[in-house]
Amino acid sequence: MDDLFPPFAPDPNDRPRRFRPVPFRMIAPNMITLLALCLGLTAIRLAFEGRFEPAVLAVVVAAGLDGIDGRVARLLKGTSRFGAELDSLADFVNFGCAPALILYSFALHNLKQVGWIVALVFAIAMCLRLARFNAMLDDPNRPEWKKDYFVGMPAPAGALTGMLPLYLHFLGVPFPQWSTVLILIYELVIALLVVSTVPTFSGKTWGKRVSRDLVLPIFLVVVVAFGLVISFPFETLAAVGLGYLCIIPFGAMQYRKRLKQEGGETPPAEAAP
Repeated sequence: MDDLFPPFAPDPNDRPRRFRPVPFRMIAPNMITLLALCLGLTAIRLAFEGRFEPAVLAVVVAAGLDGIDGRVARLLKGTSRFGAELDSLADFVNFGCAPALILYSFALHNLKQVGWIVALVFAIAMCLRLARFNAMLDDPNRPEWKKDYFVGMPAPAGALTGMLPLYLHFLGVPFPQWSTVLILIYELVIALLVVSTVPTFSGKTWGKRVSRDLVLPIFLVVVVAFGLVISFPFETLAAVGLGYLCIIPFGAMQYRKRLKQEGGETPPAEAAP
């Protein structure tokens, strides 16, 4: 019997697999992304409870963390494919699902099925925009100067500008029943800007090198901006949202100007899915 089924003996050449420890610099950016994801999910819960002000603030803080995690990863040299995928999934929840559900609970539910369809369009537009962004990261033929521009409105900006009716509501602007149609049209416009090929400023390459003469003024500007956000949060958010919408045409004009200077390449429609 032993000849047919010899006893198992481990191969002396097989060594136990040892996993190398992961450095903390690889974990820190992902922890920031997870914190932002927790804020986005909390915003959805607050919207269901009718607490719109903290829900909006949770999305705003999540947008701030989204702008930090990538820079922290690059500074610590902790970028990874896992972190990039996790960031995209968190962005879909924070800037697609959360704002759509907040807006539906706030006003779009008055239009019943039509309002829900618009909320779906807003969330799916964010999903498509993030998928296109990930696909463009793997494009080796994209010129370096195009990294100064996004193709379409980025997801955090789309979420923050999409909640502009909420900012105005918190400031005392009345929204009668008929104004829900205007909110619906506005959200559709934001969704179209998100999936469009209109070039917008990215700002990702800003701040790599700062002149010594600008260090102290930058500190003062940051302090003033922080004071405005803390003291007048919704006034500041409304002003920033309106200002961002106003500079979109200037970003497109600047892009086309640089496009001609670089030799007349194909316009950004080439990046459409």
